[in-house]
Amino acid sequence: MAWAAENGLAYRGHTLVWHHVQWLPRWVNEYQFGANPAAEAEALLRAHVTTVAQRYRGRISSWDAINEAVDHTDGAIRETVFTRALGKEAANDLIFHIAREALPNEQLVYNDYMSWEAHSTTHRNGVLRLLEGFKARGVPVDALGVQAHIGSANTDNSVGFATQNEREWRRFLDEVTAMGYDLLITELDVHDRTLPADVAARDAGDGALPARLSGSHVQLSPTQGCAGLGDGGSLFLAAGALAARRPRAEAANAL
Repeated sequence: MAWAAENGLAYRGHTLVWHHVQWLPRWVNEYQFGANPAAEAEALLRAHVTTVAQRYRGRISSWDAINEAVDHTDGAIRETVFTRALGKEAANDLIFHIAREALPNEQLVYNDYMSWEAHSTTHRNGVLRLLEGFKARGVPVDALGVQAHIGSANTDNSVGFATQNEREWRRFLDEVTAMGYDLLITELDVHDRTLPADVAARDAGDGALPARLSGSHVQLSPTQGCAGLGDGGSLFLAAGALAARRPRAEAANAL
């Protein structure tokens, strides 16, 4: 972090809690909370979130407090060791409240990979329900983070670009912002294997996609995380298309 600061690089914190069994450490998934599981689960979350957040307080201004709590297959909140001990709503609410106590002035973000593709309707609706609940219960969530994995369909392979439903996506963004949330593109990659082989044509196609994805709503995070920059440069134009929407900031991801 010192090197990045010396070179004018900004940071985002990712993530305080990744609410997904696949990405939690085994010892956490197997943790035995004893006779009072709710109190023990809260103590564990409070110790973890507070320790990490306070370590970087003043150096990181925007945090993904929770990552991927919504199951894309059914739109429900994922079950984890914490939701079993505390309840699904209570566990997610608690994480944000603890984060706000530790980070009173920083931006707290719910981050997920819902997309504009046809298969993502259930996921988008689940995220909307989660955000509506946060708002109704007064949970301190400032923004929705959009993982812009364009053309991936949540896989490692390109699935083409014929399934975007831009009208429904814009409606989704409208509903999020109408609730008072800010929007960030927190990650960005384009699976472009099905686009033309010609480099200039492929890069032009890549570059147009993020602007269409964001519309007039989403601001490029100044600490944008771009994956795959070594695969032929397909993301340079894509990042540039969004960077033009606000003053350019060099960035590096933290954590």
